[in-house]
Amino acid sequence: MSVETKKMANLAPFGGSFVDRVKSWPEQVKTFYNDVRTEMRKVTAPSWKEVRATTTVVVITVFIFALYFAVIDFVIQHGVTALFDYFRVH
Repeated sequence: MSVETKKMANLAPFGGSFVDRVKSWPEQVKTFYNDVRTEMRKVTAPSWKEVRATTTVVVITVFIFALYFAVIDFVIQHGVTALFDYFRVH
């Protein structure tokens, strides 16, 4: 049986009585915080080079999308204006 399965087997089931669930709460909190600490030990901060590279990618992508939406907005704006002008004349 895996560690996770053993942990889950020790916890009161959802269908248990209210008292059982309240009694198991401290153990569940302790297990949760131990799991968080274990996972946080695996976390590493990115290097300065990685931060610069990903920031550059984000900034370039934002400008590309801004240009794309500006062009689309321009086309739609002039299309709607031309459509209104056409119906105003006729």
